Amino acid sequence: MSDPVLLVGCGKMGGAMLRGWLARGLERAVVIEPQPAQLGDLAKDPRLSIFADAAGLPEALQPTALVLAIKPQSMDTALGSYRALAGATVTLSIAAGKTLSYLGRHLGAVPIVRAMPNLPASIGRGMTVAVANPQVTPPQRALAEWLLAACGDVAWVDEEQLLDPVTAVSGSGPAYVFLLIETLARAGEHAGLPPELAMRLARTTLFGAADLAEAASESAATLRANVTSPGGTTQAALEVLMGKEGLQPLFDRAIQAATRRSRELGK
Repeated sequence: MSDPVLLVGCGKMGGAMLRGWLARGLERAVVIEPQPAQLGDLAKDPRLSIFADAAGLPEALQPTALVLAIKPQSMDTALGSYRALAGATVTLSIAAGKTLSYLGRHLGAVPIVRAMPNLPASIGRGMTVAVANPQVTPPQRALAEWLLAACGDVAWVDEEQLLDPVTAVSGSGPAYVFLLIETLARAGEHAGLPPELAMRLARTTLFGAADLAEAASESAATLRANVTSPGGTTQAALEVLMGKEGLQPLFDRAIQAATRRSRELGK
């Protein structure tokens, strides 16, 4: 990929993506970042050209992709600076709540991919779901997937409205996992365990179980059944967690609430 990728914003997510691209062999990138200290050691990479704002960009710049990794509240003022560039490339936005129609109003009828990554993308273990507008060509879609895959797994949807439940499940999902660790550790404390040991047990058990679920060919339901001996301790706990007022109805309500809020923020 000889033409540069233009990355607008190099905070946590933008920086994680950039590191992933460079590790995967990206030859050139142009970075817009008003606080260059955020780049840290990345600033020394000879493959990067770094500018504080769009005004410093070379007139002849023809990026292979325009990646918007800026905060949603900065979009209104920033997008006008990139309208001309967007017409000759594919734009990839990871700004939460900013729809394809919103981006199109600011950039024109150009190829746009909207993506929703989650926090583990910052360590290359993310889950990103993307949707493309009709102007995106198959090669541009493949390029967008290559750029997103630098931070983990990638899936596509055909209907943009599905990004609302995606946001509720995977975008907000890491917070649910962190809460589960907190809750499991606290329950251990209530049962008499020292706080440090309870937290260690909760974290290590969850990480190990997640790795096992990723590596196993069996479904999560089968793995759960394999751990559950009839009449044993696990069954006693699951009868509570899987009861009428257990985890499933609770998570259903939580995901519905997050989905509604995602739709509200996107208006």
